[in-house]
Amino acid sequence: MNSIKTVGIAGAGVMGAGIAYCSAIAGYGVLLFDTRREALDKGLLYIRKELEKAQAKGKLTADQVEASLQRIRLCEKAEDLVADLIIEAVVEKLEVKQDLFRTLESVNGKESILATNTSSIPVTRIASALQHPERFAGIHFFNPAHLMKLVEVIAGARTNHETLENSRAFAESLGKTVVLAQDAPGFIVNRVARHYYVEALKIMEEDVAGFEAIDRLMESSGFRMGPFRLMDLIGVDTNYSVTESMYNLFSQDGKFRPSRIQKQKVDAGLHGRKSGEGFYRYEA
Repeated sequence: MNSIKTVGIAGAGVMGAGIAYCSAIAGYGVLLFDTRREALDKGLLYIRKELEKAQAKGKLTADQVEASLQRIRLCEKAEDLVADLIIEAVVEKLEVKQDLFRTLESVNGKESILATNTSSIPVTRIASALQHPERFAGIHFFNPAHLMKLVEVIAGARTNHETLENSRAFAESLGKTVVLAQDAPGFIVNRVARHYYVEALKIMEEDVAGFEAIDRLMESSGFRMGPFRLMDLIGVDTNYSVTESMYNLFSQDGKFRPSRIQKQKVDAGLHGRKSGEGFYRYEA
């Protein structure tokens, strides 16, 4: 049922670049959009490095790497982002997402699917700004998108069956394991995983243990990454934004209350790997 040939990605950060990587190696024409040229250049460099890593491991040939890069085009104007499927991976702010989708809806045809990669904002709420919410869905990748196998596909209240099935077929064509989720705060994974971060931060706030000790304990228990290393990878600011959103969407239920320590990191610009420092420090 997948009729998608071209994929547009809005946002050239680590998440957007990861989705572009997956789409390009799967054979789709990719249009990567960001308003900042430096973000586009950095995103393309990230994709190139990840492709070269895959080649070094024998997962891709040199020809596949070059072909994938040739499928990616860059653009700095939202009006130029025209494709069969467009996935938004920008900041977790409702107004920003809705403004972007209004523009994208105005320049794309009625057959194009518009999708959000939001971690926590209800799909139905984002779609409420559109004239045709039936062609809007959630396609939620996990970071890093080109390595994580799971994708949640979410139908809003007015998403039609064709949009949902095409979104599912697209994600499966990338080799992903797809789970259909209801449009509830945090969907499935982020709702369950939120406490991995929130409780770890509470333990740190209460001086039960330091963040490095907490990470070592969780990793020795079988988790691939402790909560603080994972927050640094995702982005401390992004992680905080998701927690804050879910806290408000669940009527400020205490179990989702954001951490003052995490908020302080955000205010200080210590956003994790992408800024060079979060809970840990990183080499440039």
